[in-house]
Amino acid sequence: MRECVTSTCNIRWARHEDWIRAMDMVWKTFLKFEGGDYTEEGVKNFFDFITDESLEKAFMDGRYKMVVAEADGRIVGVGTVRNRNLLSLLFVDEDYHHMKIGTSILEVLWDYITSVEGEYSMIVNAAPYAVDFYKKMGFRQVAPEKAFAGIRVTAMEKPLR
Repeated sequence: MRECVTSTCNIRWARHEDWIRAMDMVWKTFLKFEGGDYTEEGVKNFFDFITDESLEKAFMDGRYKMVVAEADGRIVGVGTVRNRNLLSLLFVDEDYHHMKIGTSILEVLWDYITSVEGEYSMIVNAAPYAVDFYKKMGFRQVAPEKAFAGIRVTAMEKPLR
């Protein structure tokens, strides 16, 4: 679909067989960079979310859109969108940070949201670790940070047109 800007990898729409590898990378990366910002309850709730059978079923049915970055035979980046324009997950393996992979994934999702879903913005409930990244990508904070079920998030939005 598209090559990563500074890495030899391929950004593409996920296939059914990518699900487990993608969620494994998400979980590993979450624990490394975000888990410390959450309570034990929040970590458990995040794990329950990414391992929930209904989420996997929504992906398999095409209702939960996922883009992956693949390099060296493994999935090194994941971006998902649900409810037309809600960025649900965006994770890049730590060995591939600062290589524009997250940016490349977002660009594919932005194009999908505008051209297929007809939306004018992307929204995200950003984890504390990711707020600065999203600001660099043009998102603006639309509400103060809040916590629920042990998970801390900041509501953000980016106009796409």
